[in-house]
Amino acid sequence: MIEMKVVVYHADECDPRKCTTTRLSNKGKVKVVNNLNMLPKGALVLDPFSEKSVSPEDREIVDKNGIAALDCSWKRIKKSSLMFKGNKHHRLLPFLVAANPTNYGKPCKLSTAEAIASTFYIVGLKDNAVEIMSQFKWGPHFLELNKELLEAYSNAKTSLEVVKIQNEFIGG
Repeated sequence: MIEMKVVVYHADECDPRKCTTTRLSNKGKVKVVNNLNMLPKGALVLDPFSEKSVSPEDREIVDKNGIAALDCSWKRIKKSSLMFKGNKHHRLLPFLVAANPTNYGKPCKLSTAEAIASTFYIVGLKDNAVEIMSQFKWGPHFLELNKELLEAYSNAKTSLEVVKIQNEFIGG
């Protein structure tokens, strides 16, 4: 397991008792910032509007600069928002199913912890993914529920291969 360099922009829009970012921060697994300018330059930014998927080819970015996640309501954010401008390392997560109690069983409704763990898993840092999810009672179930897809995504070479795997899974 490598050092986990994860910074999360937290918009304080969720119930603190259910917030996975708060739990990860309290356990020392992530650094929380309340200003977008404090996100690390060059980090892999988890962005639901990106046109490129997280893939194993992003491992070097994660190793060198870490992961930047955004803990905020995606329903309230516009694609044109300034937080999505000017970074070539923005990535979308491929299809996965949530295991968190709020969105259990819902596709693509991951908690911030699930998104961070998925990123680590896909880029080949599976021990880091396990460590993130071990902070939650339901966490190991997320990895088990998505094991087939996470393994397939982590064995892809490129973002295009990840998207192809996702589309084959969704399509049947």
